[in-house]
Amino acid sequence: MTSIKLHNWLQSPHMNHSATDPIQQPQTSAQAQAKAEAYEDALDYLYSFINFEAKKQDRYMASKLDHTRPRRLLETLGNPFTQYPSLHIAGTKGKGSTAAMCAYALRAAGYTVGLYTSPHLQDFRERIRILTPDDGDGRIPKPDFIHQINKIRALETEFPDITWFEILTAIAFLHFAEVGVDVAVVEVGLGGRLDATNVITPLVSVITRLSLDHTELLGNTLSQIAYEKGGIIKPGVPVITAHQEPDAQARLQEIAQERGCQLTTVGQDWLYHGTAVSHQPNQQHLIIQQNPAPELIPPGTQFDLPLGGEHQLENATLALAALQHVQPHFPRLTLPVLQAGLASVRWPGRLDIIHPGDKQTPTLLVDCAHNPDAVHKLREALQHSFTYRQLWLIFGAPADKDVLHMLADLLPLADHTIVTTASHPRSATPAELAAMGAELGYAVTAVPDMHTALTTAWRQAQPGDLICVTGSIVVVGDLLNQWESLQSHLLHQAQTKTQQRLETGD
Repeated sequence: MTSIKLHNWLQSPHMNHSATDPIQQPQTSAQAQAKAEAYEDALDYLYSFINFEAKKQDRYMASKLDHTRPRRLLETLGNPFTQYPSLHIAGTKGKGSTAAMCAYALRAAGYTVGLYTSPHLQDFRERIRILTPDDGDGRIPKPDFIHQINKIRALETEFPDITWFEILTAIAFLHFAEVGVDVAVVEVGLGGRLDATNVITPLVSVITRLSLDHTELLGNTLSQIAYEKGGIIKPGVPVITAHQEPDAQARLQEIAQERGCQLTTVGQDWLYHGTAVSHQPNQQHLIIQQNPAPELIPPGTQFDLPLGGEHQLENATLALAALQHVQPHFPRLTLPVLQAGLASVRWPGRLDIIHPGDKQTPTLLVDCAHNPDAVHKLREALQHSFTYRQLWLIFGAPADKDVLHMLADLLPLADHTIVTTASHPRSATPAELAAMGAELGYAVTAVPDMHTALTTAWRQAQPGDLICVTGSIVVVGDLLNQWESLQSHLLHQAQTKTQQRLETGD
């Protein structure tokens, strides 16, 4: 990526670096400026390891996939990941949600929990967090990020082909070790077998639902993808998996058997169902029907889940199965604590109502669906969990995703569609998205940015309508970073429109 493009993207609304750090002593403007510049310099250094113009396959050439390099790097840094136990989570979808549920349950038990996830939604530092009973956010402080990245900078000549994600993983593991976490919940970045996080030997390995995504890297069959994801399975370490399609399930069973691992399948060994919360589509109840070891979580136990969508019931059950396996290591994980932990989980941007709507305004929903399977789940939720007069779809996605199939699932449901681009170099252009809509037989409105997209939809939508923003985590993050400044303007606009209607008698 050119330095100009990199700088522009780093300074975009999506790259929100100004989130509040823990309370610090007052500082002069010069000191504050120096600290801000040091952090931006650290980010510039990290992002210099990404070439956004290169094809994904080129970025994953043989040298880039040297699976020994992350371990060698971390050995040089003192193997920080060996200083705390961990849970390791892979999968095509739901792995971030499952990781968050595990982390918040452990936090509710009073433990200090490292949480490593990707990508971020609004602030880069969301990727590396330490949750404590007093801090449910816990993103890495900027000085700590600078401190850790400087350690890797000093080793750059020893690891000339090091990747962006290998550096970030090392920063996370170093930070967790220096703070002294009780446990780390680690989400795989991509795949599993060759992922930088795969240096750890966890207490339990979790594999969420698999589907076809990143096929150019992981294979174009579910069996091939299961082989890559199943690469996180370590000899003798228990494995929890969602119930997969037959070929994928068979491959995971084969790997688990070869490595002497107990395999537990949610949807087979664990059974569950959900019930809706009236007028709250982003909340639901999870009821466990069957548990192979029910002493901790007996059948009939209910959990309140502040995340919508049937798929989150499966993710929550995966988390509970994993937590049950590690409970002997963390005895404060009692049933009431598990219930409190799941009820407290925060994972924004997933079927997330950021404005509930009222007699003057539409409802505003965001969802980070970024591949055909996730979009299909969004479509099911829109059809069965939400009520609305008309649906306004705001859509943007990376050019290298299966965008045509995503649009094919959503456009028939929408009454009005606006396509836009996000602040990311690999985003599809509005013109490209509009052309795909036309190819599918739908007329869509193309606008240059998220600000225009939302204000256009908001101006025309009526009370009782639903505006849904989706297509990628970058698109949703772009909106959320602007929402605070846009909200007062849009609400004032709605009040003015209502007043005009009253005055004219419409």
